[in-house]
Amino acid sequence: MRTLRIALYCLLGGLPLTIAAAGAGHFGWWWLSGIVLAAAFVPLALFGPRHFLVQWGVAFLPLWVAGSVGTMWEAAIFLPGQKEVAGRDIAGAFVLYLIFTLALALLAKVLRLTDSSASTPELRPAAIVAAMVVVSGIAYVVYYLIFGGITFQFFTKQYYPDAQSVAMRLGMRFWLIELTRGVIMTLALLPAIYTLRMLRWAAAISIGVLLWIAGGGSQLLVPNLLMVPAQRYIHIVEILTQNVGLGITAVLLMRRRTKNSTVSVALREAHG
Repeated sequence: MRTLRIALYCLLGGLPLTIAAAGAGHFGWWWLSGIVLAAAFVPLALFGPRHFLVQWGVAFLPLWVAGSVGTMWEAAIFLPGQKEVAGRDIAGAFVLYLIFTLALALLAKVLRLTDSSASTPELRPAAIVAAMVVVSGIAYVVYYLIFGGITFQFFTKQYYPDAQSVAMRLGMRFWLIELTRGVIMTLALLPAIYTLRMLRWAAAISIGVLLWIAGGGSQLLVPNLLMVPAQRYIHIVEILTQNVGLGITAVLLMRRRTKNSTVSVALREAHG
């Protein structure tokens, strides 16, 4: 029964994203993108904040920051022509994602998905968390350097002939930009890290997957005029290597091992 409710959550939750099809077409692809995106939020629906307004805010922040601000930030660096439309696209995504995450929060409430027996997060002191936000940003730069470099050299160099010269022209500013990007995405994840009532490693994997799917993994399923299909699929894998790593790193740095893990597992098993 719960599986059916989760399936309905994904299917119905994906529909608001098809609003984008009114201007861009590809209704089916947008719905598939919405279904995949809604699926990434299932852990938050099950084990996130109990109040739907809080759950709405916790879901919206990483989606808009990673899925719109972060991706347009990157596009503006390597695709100069996108600078002119970046502000418009970010504002449009703000409204679309606001509607999308509101629908998810309402569905979680209507379908009674939230589990009250989940474990309580064991959080580190605020001063340590503040330092770990910066460490997470540095980790993102490392992931970007390794996996972004591999992807560029072996797969996407043909699509971005000027990328290397752009990065060299920016020099150290390029890495400061990516560090800032990693820090901002980590800050956007903090509400989810603080409220996701799951065991530490389970939360880390869930948030890593969420950051991957919300940070471009689902959006790149939809055909667009800027990329050929092979290019989009390569970037989906690239984002996986960078964003999943960032999400897992952020959670492991900011949350302690759960002391009551045995009790939590027993409670979940008792509730089926």
